[in-house]
Amino acid sequence: MNYKKPDDSKVRAKKHLGQHFLKDLNIAQRIVDGLSGHGGYDRVLEIGPGMGVLTQFLLPKTNFTTHVIEIDTESVAYLEKHYPDLSPRIIAGDFLKFNPGDYFAGKFAIIGNFPYNISSQIFFRALEIRDRIPEIVCMLQKEVAQRIASPPGNKDYGILSVLLQAFYDIDYLVSVPPGAFDPPPKVQSGVIRLRRNAVAALECDEKLFFRVVKTAFNQRRKTLRNALKPVGEIPDHPLLNKRAEQLSVQDFVTLTLLAQNIQATN
Repeated sequence: MNYKKPDDSKVRAKKHLGQHFLKDLNIAQRIVDGLSGHGGYDRVLEIGPGMGVLTQFLLPKTNFTTHVIEIDTESVAYLEKHYPDLSPRIIAGDFLKFNPGDYFAGKFAIIGNFPYNISSQIFFRALEIRDRIPEIVCMLQKEVAQRIASPPGNKDYGILSVLLQAFYDIDYLVSVPPGAFDPPPKVQSGVIRLRRNAVAALECDEKLFFRVVKTAFNQRRKTLRNALKPVGEIPDHPLLNKRAEQLSVQDFVTLTLLAQNIQATN
């Protein structure tokens, strides 16, 4: 198959959609090669395919069926024209409102060059349906990619790091310069891979866990004894003398259980 950059009838990049179209075919190939098949899925959903630079590397794969979801009507028209065989599997819509059960059953992987302005929202939506998504390979702003993959004890470690690492093992794969895109973004980009871990459910209340993590990092310079006051009473514990970036996922589970037990007795 002859892989190609978008032709002269290319889609106009729309700032409000955060569109920066990948044009480097070597990077596109590396992103697709990041899919490992972890979790035994037979479908892949590409988010925001644009003009199909990643899509053309996905379609020849025989171990899964490719679907795409695209909110931009101009991009949808481009894909229907240039990839007619894909047309029945083009979902014209918003991933943040996407219900996979309306389109296919079973597990599926996610791949894409995520719009940088909604990448965090995409991950929060993926977490809601995580048991159907064993693997994610995506490109996003390098700073965010590094934060998500960062271990505890690092200044990059934050809310998304904890929430995603609770359910996924994460690898940082490659950095991508602005010149690989049209138009070039003002920031560096990075590709990460998330593979579902063995945690079926947290040992604590999940909603309270999310609240504890978010509250802790909202005042990350404070010790948790002070930062977590909005959550309510938490029994004294050595972890409260630390700052949020020093805690592992399990440490946050421990603090959540302490808060949960107090709330249960009140």
